[in-house]
Amino acid sequence: MKLQTQIPIQKADNPIDYESNVVLFGSCFAENISEKFSYFKFQNTSNPFGILFHPKAIENLIVNALQQKVYTKDDVFYYNERWQCYDAHSKLSCTSEEGVLATLNAKLELTNYQLKKASHIIITLGTAWVYALKESSVIVANCHKVPQKEFEKCLLTIAEITKSLETIISKVKAINPKVQFVFTVSPVRHIKDGFIENTLSKSHLIAAIHHLLKTESNSDKRVSYFPSFEIMIDELRDYRFYNEDLLHPNMMAVHYIWEQFQSAWIVPKATPIMKEIDAVQKGLIHKPFNPSSQAHLKFLEDLQRKIAHLQSLNINF
Repeated sequence: MKLQTQIPIQKADNPIDYESNVVLFGSCFAENISEKFSYFKFQNTSNPFGILFHPKAIENLIVNALQQKVYTKDDVFYYNERWQCYDAHSKLSCTSEEGVLATLNAKLELTNYQLKKASHIIITLGTAWVYALKESSVIVANCHKVPQKEFEKCLLTIAEITKSLETIISKVKAINPKVQFVFTVSPVRHIKDGFIENTLSKSHLIAAIHHLLKTESNSDKRVSYFPSFEIMIDELRDYRFYNEDLLHPNMMAVHYIWEQFQSAWIVPKATPIMKEIDAVQKGLIHKPFNPSSQAHLKFLEDLQRKIAHLQSLNINF
C-alpha cells in the first residue's frame, strides 16, 4: 500500500562527486542544501552576497562579478545606523562605509573566482515578486527595512524571468562552458505576498525554468531542474514537515529532499565516503560521561584514525 504520491526524479547526466566544485545561489533553501554539502565535506560555496530571493538579484550579482565591477560610495547608503547596499543581503551591512565596500568587493571577487572554477551551479529561486526604487526604477535584492513607500512592487513576467536566467547561463558559459546548471524552486511559501500571490509567483518561476529547458541552447543537457518545490508540496503535504511558522520546511523535510537530491545528483561511489564522514561528524559532537576513561580514549583514537583515512582521500577535515 502506498501512503504518498512520489515525484519521479531522473538520474543526472553530469552528477556531483568529491572532485566537483559546487556554487549555490538563491533563497534560504539554497542555504539548507549548502549546509548538507558542507556536512558531507563536498567543495561548495553558498550565497556570497547573502540570501537572494529573486532571479534579477542573482543575475545582477553574477553579471557584476564577471564584469569585475568595483563598488564605490555611490553604491551604498546609510540607514538604521549601518551602511547598506541594495544589491546584497543585510548580513553584508557594516557600521562603516569603508567596511561595507571592502566586504562587497571581496565577495564579488570571490564570486568571480568561484564561477570560473565551478563544475555545478545550483540556483534556487524563491519569488517572482520584486521591489524597485521609485526614484530610479532599479530592482533591489533587499529593501533593508527602508519604508515601503520608497518602492514599487511588481511581479516579474515569465518572459522577464526566462530572459534573466538566459543571461545568467550565457554569461557564465562564456568563461566556463562545461558548467552544469541546476535550477530549483524554493518550497518556502512567501505568504507575506498573499496566498494567491505566492502561488502565482511560484508558477511564473516554474514556467520560466521549464521554458528554458526546452530551448535549443540546452541540447547538451547542461541545464536541469530539480523538483524540490514539488516534493515538498506533494510528497510532504503534511504540516509535520514544517517549522512552527508553517511556512518553512523543518529539518526532517530538508533531509528528505536532500536524500532525493543525493539519489539523482551525487555519484553512487560517493555514498561509502559520505557514510564514513557522517560517522566522524557524529563522533566529533559526542559528549562522553567520563572523558578520561579508557573506552573514551580508545574512541578518540579510532576517530582520529578515521579522519586520517578521509584526509588521505583529499577530504578536508
